[in-house]
Amino acid sequence: MALFAGAFFACAATAFAAPADPTHGGEGGRIVRVTTLAKDGPGSLAAALATKGKRVIVFEVGGVIDLGRSTLEITEPFATIAGQTAPSPGITIIRGGIDLKSHDIVLSHLRIMTGVDGQPKLSGWEADAFSTVAAYNVVVEHCSFFWAIDENMSASGPRFAGETVADWRRNTSHDILFRENIAAEGLADASHPKGEHSKGSLVHDNTTHITFYRNLWAHNMERSPLVKGGAQVLMINNMIYDPGHRAVHYNLMNLEWAGHDYVTGEITAVGNLMRAGNATAPGLPFLMLGGDGDLAYYGKDNKSVDRWGNPAPMFGRYGVTKARLIEKDSPMASLDGYAILPADQLETSLLASVGARPWDRAPDDIRMLFFVAEGRGEILDDEKVVGGYPHSAPTRAPFVEKDWNMATMTPRSGVYPGQKTGAQEKLSARDAAMRAAPRP
Repeated sequence: MALFAGAFFACAATAFAAPADPTHGGEGGRIVRVTTLAKDGPGSLAAALATKGKRVIVFEVGGVIDLGRSTLEITEPFATIAGQTAPSPGITIIRGGIDLKSHDIVLSHLRIMTGVDGQPKLSGWEADAFSTVAAYNVVVEHCSFFWAIDENMSASGPRFAGETVADWRRNTSHDILFRENIAAEGLADASHPKGEHSKGSLVHDNTTHITFYRNLWAHNMERSPLVKGGAQVLMINNMIYDPGHRAVHYNLMNLEWAGHDYVTGEITAVGNLMRAGNATAPGLPFLMLGGDGDLAYYGKDNKSVDRWGNPAPMFGRYGVTKARLIEKDSPMASLDGYAILPADQLETSLLASVGARPWDRAPDDIRMLFFVAEGRGEILDDEKVVGGYPHSAPTRAPFVEKDWNMATMTPRSGVYPGQKTGAQEKLSARDAAMRAAPRP
């Protein structure tokens, strides 16, 4: 199976069109160059993120940025972080994650691999791979998020900042687009103080206009995604593989909303695919309802199957509570402008394009995509089970502005740094030798 074809990626921007993004980030701003893989200091990604003003962050170095069990915060607005500009093998962040606490940010083509890093179980290391924190006008696209201790890819913030529902929604994350990302292998029995915590995505209470378009969740016990009280979510053409105990679920908890009037949540879900794997509970539904608050739901052409391709339930619930599922006859979020595939045609297309740098895949991305395609893999407790953190050697190459379309951040030549052709497979020496051309 070809997991990347150059022609496919070249046309991906037009083949899978979407309405106008909520932001253009730092487009038109000055170029800030990342020239070191150090976690901070001059020339670092941290320094580029802390730079004030509209900016496009490009990379003149490729390899691993080791955060040493810390979290990188984005607090300055109006930035485009263009991981596609890095020389091969691109940028991988390990032993940490990113908290985005700002607005008008575009984040593209980074790999974040958090990991437990040998910390004792229940010891308190609980980093997300990526989360927005009361952020707005954000695009996160073509990133690969692995091995989070909390969530892999989330939209979060305060529940009740302000006096009214409008205040609550304005003061937490809103207008966030997650597009073409991988959120995989959230670690289960690791260092999170709550115990088991293999989670895909949290969409926190009262967040609004949160869109998931063409993402892959794989090998997460829960939260693919979890939508909390009063949140508004649009899900189009996403795939959920091998969810453990829950896939999509909604939960407005009385324990968290005590003293506040409930707000009905909203999910519009079109053309999504859930496929059970080795860790999936038998009979797991696509959508489960918990808690006390009601959920308004519109669904069309969502497909849910067990490990053998047989139909699986669409709805279920956990908790004996008063929450109601209110099925709607029309979408609650606009679908205008989206290119939407039928759910039964989604898998092949998604695996070809999803994640960071599909023209220049990292070994763990390749492993994950093949596991999904082959129905393999499992939920992990420790990144060491699959080989641990990458240790690629640093690479360097200058960023030449004239070679790039700065409005789209695509190479004018059509060839990305490190671009490969054909199928990208991680082969052992024996396999490579067996597939080599025979001697004349």
